[in-house]
Amino acid sequence: MRRNQQGMTFIGLLCILALVGVIGYAVIRLVPAYLTYMQVVKAMNAAAGEGKNDNPDSAAMRRSLERHWEIEDISAVDYKDIEIVKGDDGIQLHVDYNELVPYIANVSLSVHFEKTVKVQ
Repeated sequence: MRRNQQGMTFIGLLCILALVGVIGYAVIRLVPAYLTYMQVVKAMNAAAGEGKNDNPDSAAMRRSLERHWEIEDISAVDYKDIEIVKGDDGIQLHVDYNELVPYIANVSLSVHFEKTVKVQ
């Protein structure tokens, strides 16, 4: 009688481990980019919170952003790249940037970040 084999072969296991390794390495390389994005959002929210107390102008918002950028030590994007837009419904802070993360050899991962924070 013929006996049926069950389970995974060693080559199948190696293929799955290689796939998990490639994806895991990409996640490890992208974590610092997302942590920096969270710092940018935190600084923008803090500057917007300071601007709600009084009648903010763009110069005061820019100074507040600069101060928070120095405290958080953000280097991926400059505080001058934050757009301060005045509209009918108040002031909005808008950031839109790409971050290029080196992956393997000449292969890089590109991540696009965009956030708008309303002041008033």
